[in-house]
Amino acid sequence: METKPPLPPFTLETALQKVQAAEDAWNTRDPERVALAYTLDSEWRNRTEFFSGREAIKSFLQGKWQKEQDYRLKKELWCFMDNKIAVRFEYEWHDQAGQWFRAYGNENWEFAESGLMQRRYASINELAITASERKFLWERV
Repeated sequence: METKPPLPPFTLETALQKVQAAEDAWNTRDPERVALAYTLDSEWRNRTEFFSGREAIKSFLQGKWQKEQDYRLKKELWCFMDNKIAVRFEYEWHDQAGQWFRAYGNENWEFAESGLMQRRYASINELAITASERKFLWERV
């Protein structure tokens, strides 16, 4: 059976590890790598999109990162209990025309016993920013 430690039930230490691992994976912008953190039948809500399964996750992420160039994300643990974690996040990206955006949101995660995420519900708001308003100025990964 496929596992992705740390496994639930989470402690403060393991919840923080899970959040950092998610941040690190998403910042690679590699749909294959990111999708491995989810169950084969994982359920997602991202803004107004609802879908399930690793293949759908990969497809969604491929489209996301084609549009959202130089994407950079920061996640922060909000709370946790048993097999659930809530995070707040913000990320920045620009479109093909060079317009920068910052998105803010919350995610609710539920994990299977294997440590793979079986549910991810994301609420996201976004605004256009100028390049001088960027917070995340690190190098490309």
